[in-house]
Amino acid sequence: MNATAVFIAVASVTLPAAALEAWMDEGAMRAAFAGKSIQGHYASGKAFTETYLADGSIDYREKGIEYRGHWSLQAGSFCTIYHSDPTGGCYRVRQVSENCYEFYFVTRTEIQAAERDFGRPTWTARAAVADRDATCTDRPSV
Repeated sequence: MNATAVFIAVASVTLPAAALEAWMDEGAMRAAFAGKSIQGHYASGKAFTETYLADGSIDYREKGIEYRGHWSLQAGSFCTIYHSDPTGGCYRVRQVSENCYEFYFVTRTEIQAAERDFGRPTWTARAAVADRDATCTDRPSV
């Protein structure tokens, strides 16, 4: 499936309303992302692919850019930290359909996330696990 289709695909399966309203917990995020790749896009529309290896390392790619780093789970936040770029950070994650996840920025560092030193999360990106059909719509859920 090409990148455009990943972002435009319409949800064919809906989750219970309670699941759609809650932030994913650390166990759910680990199950959804560890050892997997996601394809998504930011609020700006820029597309990206990110692989979360089981050993905690990251392989991030967007057009003309590649970063390596690590991912972690901190106090209910999913953190992606890159070795050579400060644009990573920690996010609350919401599963909005069977294979569609929204990422909401909460803080730049793992330490701040662990201390819950953040304000209201802001919508940053939407993505789907790359080896399955995406169920994302084209707009954020909030």
